[in-house]
Amino acid sequence: MINKLTFQNFVADLPRNIFSGFVVSLIALPLGLGLAIASGAPPMAGIISAIVGGSVVALLGGSNLTITGPGNGLVIVVLSAILTLGEGDNYQGYLFTLAAIIISGLILVLFGVFRLGSLSEFFPSSALQGMLAAIGIGILATQVHVMFGIASEKGSALEQISNVPKTILYLLENPTMKMLLGAIIGCVSLIFMFIYSKIRIPFFHLIPAPMWVVIGSIGVVYYYEIFLNSAAPLSEDLMIRLPENFLGEFPAPNFTKALNIDFIGFTLSITLVAFLESLLSIKAVDKLDPKKRRSNMNKDLRALGLATIASGFLGGLNVVTVIARSSVNVNNGGTNRSANFFHALFLLLFILLFVSQIQKIPLPALAAILVYTGYRLAAPENFIRIYKIGKEQAFIFLVTLFGTLLTDLITGIGLGILCTFIVHLFLNNSFVLFSRNWLKPNVLMYLEEESGNYYVSVKNFCSFLNFFKLKKKLDEIPETEHAIVDFSLCDFVDHTVMEGLNSYRRSFASKGGILETIGLDIRTAETSHPFAVRKSSPQSNFLNFKASLTKRQVRLQKLSTILDWEYLAEPISDSGDLEKFLFFKTKLINYQYNSLNSKNNITSLFDLSYSEGAFIAKENLEATFLKIKSPNKLPVFVLDKENLMSIFYSFSRSKDINFKQHPVFSNRFFLYGEDRKAIRSLFSSDLISFFESQPTYHVESNGRNVLIKGGDRLASIEEIKKMMAFAEGLGDVLSKKGS
Repeated sequence: MINKLTFQNFVADLPRNIFSGFVVSLIALPLGLGLAIASGAPPMAGIISAIVGGSVVALLGGSNLTITGPGNGLVIVVLSAILTLGEGDNYQGYLFTLAAIIISGLILVLFGVFRLGSLSEFFPSSALQGMLAAIGIGILATQVHVMFGIASEKGSALEQISNVPKTILYLLENPTMKMLLGAIIGCVSLIFMFIYSKIRIPFFHLIPAPMWVVIGSIGVVYYYEIFLNSAAPLSEDLMIRLPENFLGEFPAPNFTKALNIDFIGFTLSITLVAFLESLLSIKAVDKLDPKKRRSNMNKDLRALGLATIASGFLGGLNVVTVIARSSVNVNNGGTNRSANFFHALFLLLFILLFVSQIQKIPLPALAAILVYTGYRLAAPENFIRIYKIGKEQAFIFLVTLFGTLLTDLITGIGLGILCTFIVHLFLNNSFVLFSRNWLKPNVLMYLEEESGNYYVSVKNFCSFLNFFKLKKKLDEIPETEHAIVDFSLCDFVDHTVMEGLNSYRRSFASKGGILETIGLDIRTAETSHPFAVRKSSPQSNFLNFKASLTKRQVRLQKLSTILDWEYLAEPISDSGDLEKFLFFKTKLINYQYNSLNSKNNITSLFDLSYSEGAFIAKENLEATFLKIKSPNKLPVFVLDKENLMSIFYSFSRSKDINFKQHPVFSNRFFLYGEDRKAIRSLFSSDLISFFESQPTYHVESNGRNVLIKGGDRLASIEEIKKMMAFAEGLGDVLSKKGS
């Protein structure tokens, strides 16, 4: 019966997974080509990795919504391997690197067999962010010159970054059309990547930004060929070249250097980056899963390893879990692993049907996509966000960043871990406490008989080095239950643990359970950030952080006084039942602040920081929301403005609920929900007339509460007053419905 039901769900979800796989393939095509070229490998290597990865992992993997293919993090490692192992002959270096890729795949399989997926917990969060930023700078450094139309620049990441002014000066001194056209294509493509999210035309967002860049750059080439009757004035080394018989000519990996010290070093580096990038991405995608399912990390490692081995033998790059494409999959309605398979299938069809068009893509366009990718990994706001958590976290970030840039990835992450270790020792001022407990927190868990709650007590010391002990206990607790984690006897809790506990809290909330932390309020913290390090010993005065109210906060405080409401400016990580609203099913709530709450707890207004995607695909957003408690039970529904995007989604997701007797309402709003009969019953003529006479807001119900959202930004004080008036009117209509 279960298998039959599962199959029925699979068939029912097939249209949305086909659609999501198609959208993902539009991103995977240019990224696959670009990442392979940036790695010094043939363009097809990236496509092979995506096709093999999508097929194998879809069949054998242990995650639900992840997309697999070539990863950003491996670009610099693979490029270094090809250049070093080839000793001047890049093609031979590529063959040696394929052998290293195959062996790294075998190691990943062994990691999965021996259930070593939990090793990712031993890497501190800030150090990982520093490593990712270094990878981003490396990608940006190697591709910015290609974006300017010069493909011959070589050297380390820092050298290539420092040579950017020379490249620009060289272009200005040699302004030939053959040189300038590539630079124009690259620069315009980069500008478009930055402004894409700001374009408010829904039609544009039906096609991902990277595919728009590809379409536009191919259009330039065709413009010269069709309208000017000549080839585009671009150098041959700035155009993609694919083999004529790419399905029958696969390179043979060369294992003759398998015992070479450089070969072993690159193999370990490739394995480490693939391991970390995949597991971090899998965990991030699990947070975005509307159904809050947990992936089987070790099963996924085995599948990724097998896919990498197959990809290497076919001439492809490592297969890793990729966060950007996975985020797109989630946002476009993917529900299971079939979306990964369909993305691979569409890629194969593109390669078979559009070979000539693909070879018209100028490399500066692909380089612009990668420059943008590198920037997102190394963006200054990433450092600012970490600095707000704590100065010691920023220090760890910088040590890892520069350590990676000046040495290599393994040394860089090693320095980050060592730095974190030393910082923790310094913060505790107690070598005895630290040395006795850094690998073994005293974690006690039991089920309280009277309350039925799970109680977990953590003693002494809890950091990234021993967090896995606490995680093991938390994983044993059903997420539908009430769990209490007590840190009253714990003298130190680090940033990685605080961040991890917040993920558990969200996971419990999504399944109807509760995870509470107690005992942290008696610990000092450097900043007011919810993820800041907590410790017992008093801190120096210069570390204390106090923020003054802004003008807007002063006005909000004054408004709360007039309304006789409670006002809290400080950020809080507890989002209550917000995650039960459909709006947040594929979004992560960072924190809530500027909260105004009525004395009867019926109405609350607040600013919210939330994000879509994760890591490189993460986009932080802020908006003002208003929540009201309904006097009676409501059906779950979402009401939003009708536009091209909502019409398009109605074919792959929920159908729009229309009312023939109210054509104005039906044309203006997109209304959907599972219980269509109950929704139609709720939306009486009075309620519909109310919505028709009011400004358009995003309105949704989770059964008991109604959430109201205005624009995709923080509301002004006047806009807040209008939102409150709207909520009051809506509450009156809903009260009449229940009476």
